Amino acid sequence: MTNFDFLKNEPKFKDFADVAISAERIFQFDYAASVLNCRRAMEFAVKWMYSVDSALFMPWDDRLVSLMSTDEFRDIIDADLLKRMEFIRKTGNFAAHTGQKVKKEQAELCLQNLYIFLDFVAYCYADHYTVSNYDSTLLQENSAHTADQSVSQPVGDRAGQSETDLKLEQLLKENAALREELTARREEQQQTYVTKPLDISEYETRKIYIDSMLQDAGWTEGQNWINEYRVPGMPNKSQVGYADYVLLGDDGKILAVIEAKRTCADVAKGRQQAKLYADLIEQKQGRRPVVFLTNGFDVRI
Repeated sequence: MTNFDFLKNEPKFKDFADVAISAERIFQFDYAASVLNCRRAMEFAVKWMYSVDSALFMPWDDRLVSLMSTDEFRDIIDADLLKRMEFIRKTGNFAAHTGQKVKKEQAELCLQNLYIFLDFVAYCYADHYTVSNYDSTLLQENSAHTADQSVSQPVGDRAGQSETDLKLEQLLKENAALREELTARREEQQQTYVTKPLDISEYETRKIYIDSMLQDAGWTEGQNWINEYRVPGMPNKSQVGYADYVLLGDDGKILAVIEAKRTCADVAKGRQQAKLYADLIEQKQGRRPVVFLTNGFDVRI
């Protein structure tokens, strides 16, 4: 049993149901493969939405980033849900193209975010919708159940998965008869959908999102991106502070300081702390770093 089994109750979801189920089944054995399947399931579901919803118009190309960026798509997907989807897209790109290790926490968050997106899809387009919640304990149960069995291979291979395509043109032909019916259903259902807000109550969760943004921008942890950087000379009892992140230039000097808020408060409340770090770093290296403030979603410079 997986969190995505509900999708199999709707034959129209066949294009992405099996991929989502595979993403969860492979989780305990290969985090990167799980993330790749999360991204692929999301891409298939987004393309399916374009094929059945007449409010969505094909952009200049059908890459996932383009499909998620149209005004029409963003009119349907609220900002919090879009941030969840962006995390899946960026983490999937990281897994597909860098060869670096995907962390367990990243893979688990991809599964949770995928579930919330596909739950929204089901709410808007399914013939019969049943309220349910993501159950993280199923990840452990699936691990125990499959430990002594051959593990189902993820859909697609690690190297080529991001390139594996579901042709939107073919979907449009297959689902032409459904467009009027499902568009009307989505327009009605969307009015009563209760958004599941982003859970940013835990600093550890917010850090996963910040790490994803840094990875997507091309920074490498432990090389030009340093966590918990020690800054001496702070006006406190120990006279030492720790910047959440610093980013290094090719010359080894600090280009930027990132202050990650440990509360859900306005990110600007970290400004004074970050300013002190920047002052001390400037005194030491003779060049002032850029300061970024973020809680994982809102970013200020």
